[in-house]
Amino acid sequence: MYSIHKYSASNLNLWNDFISQSKNGTFLFNRNFMDYHKNRFEDYSLLVFKDEKLVAVLPANRVEDKLFSHQGLTYGGLVISKKLKLHHFIDLFKALLKFLDSNHFTTLNLKLIPSIYTSQPSDELDYLLFLTKSKLYRKDTLSVVVLDEQIKFSKDRLAGYKKGVKHGLEVREVDGFDEFWNAILIPNLKSKHGVNPVHSLEEITLLKQQFPNKIRQFNVYSDNKIVAGTTIFETKYVAHSQYISGNDEKNQSGSLDFLHHYLIKEVFKSKRYFDFGISNENNGLQLNSGLLYWKEGYGARTITQDFYEVSTENFKLLEDVLI
Repeated sequence: MYSIHKYSASNLNLWNDFISQSKNGTFLFNRNFMDYHKNRFEDYSLLVFKDEKLVAVLPANRVEDKLFSHQGLTYGGLVISKKLKLHHFIDLFKALLKFLDSNHFTTLNLKLIPSIYTSQPSDELDYLLFLTKSKLYRKDTLSVVVLDEQIKFSKDRLAGYKKGVKHGLEVREVDGFDEFWNAILIPNLKSKHGVNPVHSLEEITLLKQQFPNKIRQFNVYSDNKIVAGTTIFETKYVAHSQYISGNDEKNQSGSLDFLHHYLIKEVFKSKRYFDFGISNENNGLQLNSGLLYWKEGYGARTITQDFYEVSTENFKLLEDVLI
């Protein structure tokens, strides 16, 4: 029998230990990461037990009668034990939907974990979303470089890298974020999009303290002046660019090409993947063609991330799956 419990602070160590041993969890699901913005969301994360043993967790928040894969995270869904087999997962998901239905949630909205982040095949949830007649309401595209293959950069990206060499640029990994946030990232986001970074300087600094080996900052300098940078979220198999930005001369100096040539060819060459993230706008319906062209110039190709809405009352559709 499965029992489901709402997360509380008393579960912190249990939750974090489970994430570290799961087959599809990353440090983004660690409560020390999730809780940095706990005041922005009504947390309704869940723990799923089978015979008193924790077998799955759901990082989530509620909005009225809807439960969401935590909206403060890049990806989500059910994080599950390496030992959980498909026939058990069917019963687990049925119990979860039934629990939500009985607690007056009408829908469960899930943004799935891209496959490159999992340590084992983890498509059980995709299959059950099909069985429960879930609605696919958004699909994003991620541009990903496979690092264990021979990588061929485009002529434009190589030309940019050579500009950086000619201009004597230098890449440094730094512990602080002040220079990049204040001199590059915030001014660019405000001037181009009228927004601030998702993480404030104080928040990213706090997260770096919590995860010093997983959140890394690389800056590009010209004559000791910062001209570009990127913030990397590093997981077991993937280096992901959370933020990328350069000053107004980036095309002339080749700063971003110089930076990513170094990251892909040197720093993260032992990883499986380099994830540039999405180029989508308008909830996946449109693509920023210039941004996509730039990413694909490094050899990046497309994987997708799906967003589903499932009616909680559809737990009934899982009654007779196994024959």
